[in-house]
Formats: sequence, structure tokens, C-alpha cells
Amino acid sequence: MVVDARPSHDRRSTVSLFARLRTAEGQADPFPVYSDLRSMGPVAPAPWGGLLVTGFDLCDQVLRDRTWLEPDKNWREKQGPRTRWNAPSSREMSNTLPALNPPDHTRIRRAAGTFGRTALKRIGRTISRATDQLLISLSEQLHHGEADFVSTVTEELPIAAIGEWLGLPTADHPRLRELTHDQVFTQELLPTASQLARSDAATAELRAYFMDLVRRRRLKPADDPVSLWIQTWDTLEPDRDKADQAVYFLALFFLLAALETTSTLLSTMTLRLLEHPLHWDLLAANPSFVPAFVEETLRYDPPTHVISRVAAQDREVGGVEIAQDAMVHLMVGAAHRDPTRHADPDRFDPQRGKFDHLAFSNGIHYCLGAPLARLEAQTLLLHLVRRLPRLTLVRRPSWAPRVAFRRLLNLDVALA
Repeated sequence: MVVDARPSHDRRSTVSLFARLRTAEGQADPFPVYSDLRSMGPVAPAPWGGLLVTGFDLCDQVLRDRTWLEPDKNWREKQGPRTRWNAPSSREMSNTLPALNPPDHTRIRRAAGTFGRTALKRIGRTISRATDQLLISLSEQLHHGEADFVSTVTEELPIAAIGEWLGLPTADHPRLRELTHDQVFTQELLPTASQLARSDAATAELRAYFMDLVRRRRLKPADDPVSLWIQTWDTLEPDRDKADQAVYFLALFFLLAALETTSTLLSTMTLRLLEHPLHWDLLAANPSFVPAFVEETLRYDPPTHVISRVAAQDREVGGVEIAQDAMVHLMVGAAHRDPTRHADPDRFDPQRGKFDHLAFSNGIHYCLGAPLARLEAQTLLLHLVRRLPRLTLVRRPSWAPRVAFRRLLNLDVALA
């Protein structure tokens, strides 16, 4: 069985590139590294085995093709007990919706429901109210000097939205946000041992929290999705303990998905606005450009830069052979700058008119929360340019030590 047909010097080159990605400079601006990676062709060998895919069309094809699978529980078990795929946090995540393949994925996604028009209208009121309150707080801080937009606004809005939807006490929001930041390391591309340990601890605490929540909602149902999921799973699963666990995995998935990537989208969107002051004037004068600005942010620097899949059988991708069970890493952050897909891809242009991107994945795993993320981003952007005078960036922000899941640690702003 052939893993790939690339020469060994290509693999040595990607080792060097990933070493650059793991530096503070590489995490703040990975796109020069991606450019070098794309110069090796749309497919290159990954340093640790398997393949890296940087071509937009190839990434899109893999995501749409059902013979490319998620690294599910069975796949993770095959990797061995000492691998990061069998860390407690990774095993726990293998039970959540993003790590499932059909038919399990189909069954769970149907049980989860969607953010339909009624749900979005209801949660939209929460988002609008929370946005106004957060911008008032930001404005008060700005009158005394500078303020951190991340800690004041973009970290707070997603937990306010999903917290109210799930019916979580506001007093729990700060801790849930902290746990989410730690938990995501198990989903990173190259987590360190210490990062995995933090993720394991956070996952255990989140499990205890949400299992307790499910038990309380079973005793005292409310008008919230957790109570609805309990009703749904009671009709699907006769074993009550298994039903409660299925509800827990849904609640965990929605919290993690809603907080981490949405907060990053809101932060990077605001950073783009501050970097291009003329765009502030454009949006203030023409609010109809707000959705386009959000989509260009998702293309230019998506919250998730890497999506992984495994081959269901021996096959070929981009002319390179890959063995069954070998992994491909779809370098979405690089694919979004593919010049064969977008003209002048390194230029941020909310008026480009074509915003093809894979920020929400594609195919059967297209992000369930995409409508909610878009609603939060559009609401924040619209309220920001309407309510506040133009802001300026006080200093360059710092980034979390990650490759796959982007996260701005701060965004210090002042009145222009």
C-alpha cells in the first residue's frame, strides 16, 4: 500500500515550513508560510505522514466526497494507546457530531435539529440586546483611554448568545469560556503534552457540568433545546442513561462550536475593520455591505485553518496515491488564498463580489451553526459602525499558540 508518491526532500521542506508555523510570527501571520507551501503544488507530504492539501478545488472535492471520512472513534483506536488520538479528551470528542460518519452522523444531526427561522429570530433578539450592552461597556472604557475589544466584546457575545439559548446561568459563562479555550487543544493539529493535559482536564469538567445540567432538565424541563433533546432521545433510545449521554454530547458540541470559532470570527473581522479605516466609512454609509464584509473575513482569515479527513480506501488525491486510513489535512487557510480561485487573494476586499470559502466546511459536515455565526458577526459589525465613532488599533494583537484554530488574545483599541 502506497502512502504517497512524493520524494523525501518534499517532506523535509514541509517540516521546515511547519516549524515556522509554530513560531509566534508564524501564528500571527501564517500566510507567507502557506504561500511557500502552495508553491510545492496543491498536494504535499505532511511532516508526520499523510498529505497536506492546499488547492481550493481539491479541498472542496474532499469535503464533498463521502468516501473521505472523519477520524472517528474506530479510526482513533487504531492509532494506538500512546497517541494523542487516544487522549481522554480526544476519545470524548469522538462521540460528538463533527467526529461521526454516516449512519451515526445522519442520525445525530437529525436529532440535533437546525437553527431555523424561528430559532434565529429568537436568538437574534438576544444577540442584538447583548451587542448593545457590550458596546456601551466598551464606550465607557474608551472614554477613559484604551480598551481590549476581545475581552470586552468578542469573547462575551458568543457565550451570551449560546448561553441564553441553552438556558445556562450567566454566572457560569466565564468558567465555560475558559474551559472551551483549554478544551480546543485536543482538536489542534499538533498539540503538546501540556496542552493535551489541559484539554483532558477541561473536558472532564465540561462533562460533569453538562451531565448535571441534563439530569436537572430531565427533572424540571424548560423551554430550551436541552429539554427538547431529552424528549427526542427518549423516543430514540430506550436506555435512559444512554439517552442522557447523547444529549450531553449535543450540548457539549454546541457550546464548543459556538464559542471558539465565532469569537475568532468576531475578533478578526474587527481587526480587518481597524486595519482599513476606509472600510469603516464604507459600512457606515452603506450597511448593505455588512454581509459581504463578514464573508470576506471568512475567506481572508477563517477561524479554522485546517480540516482533517481519512481515506476510506486506497485512492488518489491530486495525482498522489494515499493508503486506506491515511489522513489528509485540508489547509483551508492556504486554500482560501489560492490564486486559481481568487484574483489578488492576499488583498482584503469586501467588494470583490465572489466569496467562495470553506470556513464552514462543506458537504454533509457543513457547519450546523453557520447561520448563528453569521448573525452574530453581521449584528456586531452593523451596531459597531452605527453606534461608535471610528476606532484605531493601539498595538498589534497577540495570538494563541495554535495552528488549526485561530484565536486573537487581545485587540487593544482607542478612539481615533
